[in-house]
Amino acid sequence: MNQQQLSSFIWSVADLLRGDYKQSEYGKVILPFTVLRRLDCVLEPTKAAVLKEKAKREKANVNPEAFLRRETGHNFFNDSPLDLKKLMGDQDHIHENLFSYINGFSEEVRDIFECFEFHTQIERLHRNGLLYLITEKFANIDLHPQFVTNAQMGLVFEELIRKFAELSNETAGEHFTPREVIRLMVNLLFIEDDEALTKPGIVRSLYDPTAGTGGMLSIAEEHLSGQNPEARLVMHGQELNAESYAICKADMLIKGQDIKNIKHGNTLSDDQLPGQHFDYMLSNPPFGVEWKKIQKEIKKEHQQDGFNGRFGPGLPRVSDGSLLFLMHLISKMRPAQEGGSRFGIVLNGSPLFTGNAGSGESEIRRYVLENDLLEAIIGLPTDMFYNTGISTYIWIVSNKKPKNRAGKVQLIDASDMWQKMRKSLGSKRKELSEEHIDEITQIFGNAIEVYLNPKAPEPVTRKQAIPISRIFNTTDFGYQTITVERPERDENGEIVTEKKGKRKGQPKPDSKLRDTEDVPLNEEIDDYFQREVLPHVPDAWIDHDKTKVGYEIPFNRHFYVFKPPRELDEIDAELKGVTDRIVAMIGELSQ
Repeated sequence: MNQQQLSSFIWSVADLLRGDYKQSEYGKVILPFTVLRRLDCVLEPTKAAVLKEKAKREKANVNPEAFLRRETGHNFFNDSPLDLKKLMGDQDHIHENLFSYINGFSEEVRDIFECFEFHTQIERLHRNGLLYLITEKFANIDLHPQFVTNAQMGLVFEELIRKFAELSNETAGEHFTPREVIRLMVNLLFIEDDEALTKPGIVRSLYDPTAGTGGMLSIAEEHLSGQNPEARLVMHGQELNAESYAICKADMLIKGQDIKNIKHGNTLSDDQLPGQHFDYMLSNPPFGVEWKKIQKEIKKEHQQDGFNGRFGPGLPRVSDGSLLFLMHLISKMRPAQEGGSRFGIVLNGSPLFTGNAGSGESEIRRYVLENDLLEAIIGLPTDMFYNTGISTYIWIVSNKKPKNRAGKVQLIDASDMWQKMRKSLGSKRKELSEEHIDEITQIFGNAIEVYLNPKAPEPVTRKQAIPISRIFNTTDFGYQTITVERPERDENGEIVTEKKGKRKGQPKPDSKLRDTEDVPLNEEIDDYFQREVLPHVPDAWIDHDKTKVGYEIPFNRHFYVFKPPRELDEIDAELKGVTDRIVAMIGELSQ
C-alpha cells in the first residue's frame, strides 16, 4: 500500500466515523482494525489446514495449539471457522460473530486486542450502527504479505500513529523514531562487529526499553539478516504506551519473534526483564520528560540498592529523566568477560552538560567516562524528529571497546549532513540520505579526527579547517571545582582570624567574597591557582574540603570555528549602498 492509497483509505474510514467519533478518537478504531486485517491476511493461506488439524487433534483428545502453530508457520493462530470476508455474509450477526472470531485467536493475539481495548470500540460501533460498515471497509483492503511487506507494514503503522497523534495534539515522536536515524544507529552499533556477525548461525540479543511500535528492533533485524541471512537476532523490548505496545507485539508476532520478550509497562519503575543482559541495545527515550510520578520507586532503588541496582551513580533532576534510561541500559550490558555489549541512545543536549560538579547529572557522566564506557557522540541536524526541532545526539556506549578506542571518546558533528524533505512531517523538515548515513558510519568506523577545508571538499589536516570528527581522552571532560576563600576584614581593614576550631588563628573566610573556579582534571590545582587566581587576589586560599570532581561534554564548543569580523571598509561600503538605495526610494516617493 503506497502513501496515497493509505491516506485515501484512512479518510474513507474517517468519513464513516465522523459525527459519532471525535477526530482524536479515530485511531482507537482504525489502528486495531488495521492489525486485525493484517493478521487475517497473514493466516488466510493456512486457514483450511488449521481447521482440519484442529478437528483431527480434538477428535484424538489432544491439545491442538502446538499443531496449529506448526500449520500456520507462525507463533500464533486462529481456530475460528470465520474470517473477515465470511463475516460480511451475515450482516445481522456481525457483532457476535466478530467477537467469536477475535476469541478464536491464540492468547498472545487476544492480549494485543485487549491493549487496544478493542472490545469497547466494537460495542460502541455496534450501538451506533457502524460495525458492519467499518468491518466491510477493512475486509476489502488487501494487506497480504505478498503485497505489503513487513517493512512496509511497519511504515503504515507509524504513519497511522503520526496522523492520529497530530489530530489529538499528542506527541507523535514519543511513539517512534525516523527510519533513517534508526538505520544510522544500527550501522554504528554493528560496524565494529562486522566480522563476528558474518559467521554462520550466529545468535545475538537486542533490547529496546522504549520500544514504541518496534521500529528499532525491526530495522536492526533487517540489517543483520541482509548482512548474514543465517544470523538470528532475538529481540526484547518494553513499551509504556498501550497502543504502541500492541502494534509492536503484532509486528514481532508476524516476524516469528517470541513475543514473550515484548513487555508492557514503565521500564524505569517496573523493569519486566530484571537481571537480563543483552548483546546490543537501542533506545530513543522521550526528551525532557519529568519522572515525578515514579520518583518514589526510583529513589528507593537508588538508596537501597546503590551500585547493585540501576541508579547507583546518582539521580538527575526530576524535570528530565533521560539519563535514567542511560543508566538502565548500562545495567543491562552483558559483562565484558562474557562478550560485552554496545548500545545507542538518542538524547537531547541537556545530558551533555546540565548540572554542576557533584550533581546527579555530573556524577552519571563521571561514572560513564571514568569507567571508559563512552565510545562516541554524534550530533545530528536540527528538525530531524517529528515532535521537536531541537538538537539531538546519539551516544554510543560500550564495555567492549577496541584497543584503539581505549580511554578515548570520539565526537562527530553531523549537524550539516542533511537534505530537505519534500514534505514536512510535524517538526521533521530534514532527513539523512543514504550517503550521509554511509559517511557518518565511515567516520565513526575509522575512529580518527577529520577536518574539512571550507574552500575544498577534500578532508585536510588541522589549520583553518572545519572539524567534523574529534578524538579526546576521557579525562578531557573532567574538572575539579575548587572553592576560593578570601579573608573577612574588620572596619580598619585588618584580617579577622578564627577564634576556635581546627582553623584557630587562621584567617576567617568571608562568605560574601567566596568564589569557585573550575580546574581541568588534567591540570594541577596549585599550578592553576598560582597562575589564574593569586595574581588577582593575593590574600586568597583554597578550601580543599569543598573540592568536587565534575564532568561535562561541551559538544558545540569543540566544533566552534572562529570567523574573523569583516573589515570596516567592507561594512562601510555595504552600509553606504543600503543608504543610497533608501535615499533613492524616498526620492521616488516624493515625485
